[in-house]
Amino acid sequence: MRTVTVVGASLSGLHAARELRAQGFDGRLVIVGEEPHRPYDRPPLSKDFLTGRTGEEQLALTDAEETAHLDAEWLLGVRARCLDARGRAVLLGDGRTVSTDGVIIATGAAARRLPGDPLAGVHTLRTLDDARALRADLAAGPRRIVVIGGGFIGAETASSCARLGHTVTVVEAAPLPLLPQFGPRMAAVCAALHRRGGVELIAGTGVAGLRGSGTVTGVRLADGRTLPADVVVVGIGARPRTDWLDGSTLALHDGVLCDDGCVTALPQVVAVGDVARVGGTRAEHWTSATEQPRVAVANLLAGRTRETFRPLPYFWSDQYGTRIQFAGRYRDGDTVQVTEGDFTDGLPGEDGFLARYERDRRTVAVLGVDRPRAFTRARRELQRDLRQQEECGRAEQAVP
Repeated sequence: MRTVTVVGASLSGLHAARELRAQGFDGRLVIVGEEPHRPYDRPPLSKDFLTGRTGEEQLALTDAEETAHLDAEWLLGVRARCLDARGRAVLLGDGRTVSTDGVIIATGAAARRLPGDPLAGVHTLRTLDDARALRADLAAGPRRIVVIGGGFIGAETASSCARLGHTVTVVEAAPLPLLPQFGPRMAAVCAALHRRGGVELIAGTGVAGLRGSGTVTGVRLADGRTLPADVVVVGIGARPRTDWLDGSTLALHDGVLCDDGCVTALPQVVAVGDVARVGGTRAEHWTSATEQPRVAVANLLAGRTRETFRPLPYFWSDQYGTRIQFAGRYRDGDTVQVTEGDFTDGLPGEDGFLARYERDRRTVAVLGVDRPRAFTRARRELQRDLRQQEECGRAEQAVP
């Protein structure tokens, strides 16, 4: 294999490039990125960058020394147009063609938008340019801000806007924010954090549309109300960026379908990060983007699935001065119990709390709120238990 092309100058794309060099690939390495920026850290965009406590230079994930060490060709500010699997090439939007022996798909995901004509004052928050535009609007003076969507991006953005002194309302279609991730009891804690932060939460109501001519002036709710708005932030999830792969014969279904080793059905093509559906699951988490590339690159260089990726899902969120950490998988019907600390009226106590989710008398997930040491310990225990369960399962399968 003489040339490998990483499509996506993202966190996962950068980690894939690092792994290629670390695992001994010394051939031509090409990194294609639609944005003009070198890889940067996205989590701070909705937090410290939006409030001005972090500058752009602090978001960079690479420096001059590492860039030189990677010895890659960076093709930035140009999108991949299609993948020519038969011709072993990536076709770019500017007409260029990159001939390649291997491809790592790391094109990530794009923020979902509301239907209708674009209006000034309406933002999504996914990229550095998105964050720049929103920060500029927030700097123009006190604003009435409506955040559509109470997920992680919506909650973090609402928290940052409230910290800057703006009037903020969060609209969430579900009965509680983050209900699918945490279940009703712990989702109620997230709702209480909004209230404590001085943010109005309207839950259980969808959005019918936006008002305004050229510039947004309000948000129409499904129940007939209209919320006045100078700025609207749309945080209703993301879709995997697979449009450039249409017609490539790759299997696509809410992402690029891969086996447990990030390997696609096309020879010498693997996928990592937000765009990859690995073993039936697509996880938009920082840890997946950083851990998948090691396995994907090993399998790409081997030409087959030699290693598999079975992670323990982990994510965190900072809202209203509170750190929320979660590891594992929650399902409807799981029981949850606070095992350390406490919360009153839905709000965490001074020392936070740790909660454990159980299914069939086994711990399947842990949630920590302002309890980092206890959470780290519980997460390690959960990882160890799941590893032991997998080993027992393999042993049972091996018995004739």
